[in-house]
Amino acid sequence: MDIRKYVPDWVLSLTPYQPGKPIEEVEREYGIRNSVKIASNENPLGPSPKAVEAITAALPQLNLYPDGDAFYLKQRLAEKFGLDRARIIIGNGSNELIEMIVRTFLRVGESIVAAEHAFAIYHLCVHAAGGHTITVPHKGFAFDLDAMADAITSDTRIVFLDNPNNPTGTIYTRADWGAFLEKVPYDVVIVVDEAYFEFVEDADYPNSLDYHSAERVLITLRTFSKICGLAGVRVGYGISSPEVIDALNRIRQPFNVNALAQVGALAALDDADHIRRTQENNRYGLAYLRRELDRLGLEYAPSWGNFLLVKVGAGVSQQLLPQGIIIRPMEGYGYPGYARVSVGLPEENEYFITAMEKLRQ
Repeated sequence: MDIRKYVPDWVLSLTPYQPGKPIEEVEREYGIRNSVKIASNENPLGPSPKAVEAITAALPQLNLYPDGDAFYLKQRLAEKFGLDRARIIIGNGSNELIEMIVRTFLRVGESIVAAEHAFAIYHLCVHAAGGHTITVPHKGFAFDLDAMADAITSDTRIVFLDNPNNPTGTIYTRADWGAFLEKVPYDVVIVVDEAYFEFVEDADYPNSLDYHSAERVLITLRTFSKICGLAGVRVGYGISSPEVIDALNRIRQPFNVNALAQVGALAALDDADHIRRTQENNRYGLAYLRRELDRLGLEYAPSWGNFLLVKVGAGVSQQLLPQGIIIRPMEGYGYPGYARVSVGLPEENEYFITAMEKLRQ
């Protein structure tokens, strides 16, 4: 069969997203046990215990369809942020929300602006919809917001920013963000993906929720995958104006967020102890990894997320696999010789450093 007769060229030109290797595959391939996966920015403390309890209690109702409007989760988020619930949309992870935004605002042949080393899903969703990406180089490891604003053309509909950025972990400051907003035309949609915002400990970090206004189309995206440890059930949320949320809801699939995800996220929102312990583990883990990487003379980006982009050397990610250490090589993101190393439990961080030390002897 010549599939080209049936599928648009822009779809066939895509390279499917490659997730990190699962632990089971590595252990099966190398005949090992007790592997350490510090590759996918997952919460090393596991899921919120309150979420697990709520999900377990909901299991007997799996014969029922989920709440198609995610009413209680939206209501709780509205209370948390002091918003009208009409300004909130719930998605099957942030990924679904990104795809919904592209399908809502982008027409075939139109463009988005994104940074060269930003989250790969922006590019994939846009090209799958028949659009194209105007890619702007980084300035060091960080976004060049001034250049991104200048790159906008007459057919640009969306600018995607992730703050902190994945995979570098870098952030932009209030001053840079304010200058960027002054330059971006009001007819361009700005999407700020804040999947890692709960980990940021910098007074100059701009919370995008503080910049929503009636004059500009600004969409904030957040997720329960990282801080709450719910990556496996897939639930994220978007915040914008009621008009934008109404437009997104017009293409949202019915029952897009399953019942277990909804009750788990609702419970996790109030699990302050799990959130605090996750932040503490990340704070101490980042400090340890930075100190040890400095000792080993290994370059890394100044991350504010729950991971570090580390220059480990060519082929090192593969060399670590037989030892049961899974990190994420970043060649696909334009960083040859680098890997993304998630903050793990203290013993996992130490195991990684010990392995790196042996490789450098």
